[in-house]
Amino acid sequence: MNEQTVIKVGMADLNIATDGNILKTTGLGSCVGMTIYDPIAKVAGMAHVMLPSSEIARETTINIAKYADTAIPELIERMAGVGAVLRRSVVKMAGGAQMFAFSGQSDSLRIGPRNVESCLAMATRYSLPIIAQDVGGNYGRTIEIDSRSGILTIRSVQLGVKEI
Repeated sequence: MNEQTVIKVGMADLNIATDGNILKTTGLGSCVGMTIYDPIAKVAGMAHVMLPSSEIARETTINIAKYADTAIPELIERMAGVGAVLRRSVVKMAGGAQMFAFSGQSDSLRIGPRNVESCLAMATRYSLPIIAQDVGGNYGRTIEIDSRSGILTIRSVQLGVKEI
């Protein structure tokens, strides 16, 4: 059995893993860690989505991994490039917390819930079934997905470790 390599996915980043390697991202507060997994090809993909839509981008050259509407299509394309097939792939996701309470709850301050909604919409757009999720709350998470098994491990200070 080969040694598993952990591939770090930073904030507003995305990557894929094959050959039994693991994708890991930390610091999911209002951000969403969306994973896509093809159980036949054993290809995992992860996007650390910071914001719901690239329509709000202020930068001149956008970071496609930062936004749900641009990160998910890019992730799907990269996975297909190494043999993943969309129609047999599934989604698991975590994060999207509402980290701070604000009076009035203006929509612009609901970043976590809006990130979750955008990721769900992208999964629907690509007919990807969402088989598990751990979203919402008011606490941060660290997640990792194993490209051998598709198991998503979620760690949080509040709730410890769980697998979905």
